[in-house]
Amino acid sequence: MASSQQFPPQQQGSQPGQEHAMDPRPEALIQNYKSANKLHGKIALVTGGDSGIGRAVCLCFALEGATVAFTYIKGQEDKDAAETLHALRDINKSRTTTGAANKHDPMAIPADLGYEENCRRVVEEVANAYGGRIDVLVVNNAAEQYERPSITENHRGGPGPRVPDQHLLLLFGDQARAQAYGEGRSIINTWPRRGYGVNGVAPGPIWTPLIPASFKKEKVEQFGSEVPMKRAGQPAEVAPSYVFLANDQDSSYISGQFLHVNGGAVVNG
Repeated sequence: MASSQQFPPQQQGSQPGQEHAMDPRPEALIQNYKSANKLHGKIALVTGGDSGIGRAVCLCFALEGATVAFTYIKGQEDKDAAETLHALRDINKSRTTTGAANKHDPMAIPADLGYEENCRRVVEEVANAYGGRIDVLVVNNAAEQYERPSITENHRGGPGPRVPDQHLLLLFGDQARAQAYGEGRSIINTWPRRGYGVNGVAPGPIWTPLIPASFKKEKVEQFGSEVPMKRAGQPAEVAPSYVFLANDQDSSYISGQFLHVNGGAVVNG
């Protein structure tokens, strides 16, 4: 990855943005990624898996042997979702030639997760399709993003109302309140619950569709330059953190922690 960069000025007119319209396209996989079958036989549900970090996580999970289901917004994200689903099927085909094919086909589920009933429906649909269980639940990944001076300030910079409730709902998601799936399951980037390994990934400036969809062209040009590494990260550089947290051999004794993939920015000093 380059030590510095400047993106072409660009802006998309609606949230959460479209990956196929970006220049340059985000990198979803690290070149020559070496899989180790760390998620063999697991069922993973990734929200917002059609693009950005979600797509990268889907592909890494599939390469590591997981069967992957992901959500997307119908209409707006159809093309990105089709690209991700095609890539997942290609991965499964390549694993077939080595005798390590995933047991089930991947699944793309259209759903607006800003509504609680949709969250429940998605969880039930995936569990029913894959033998009644979900082993890895990656939530809070489907999101919208709004630029504001701070969470307590209005757009003019003075004291004002907090971010509207509906924006918080879309940003953080009232994600699936999943039924218990047993021991040895992982929830990544969600609120703590008993009986699970619950951890999170806190990305810094990552080149995803949310960026041209959230910021003005001038800010997009310099996106990522403020961190010590002087560049934005790629989704491919974030996804392995999810693999680490999703598999028992790497993170069985980790819970309640966040991995900060942010180009060297200090967030706890």
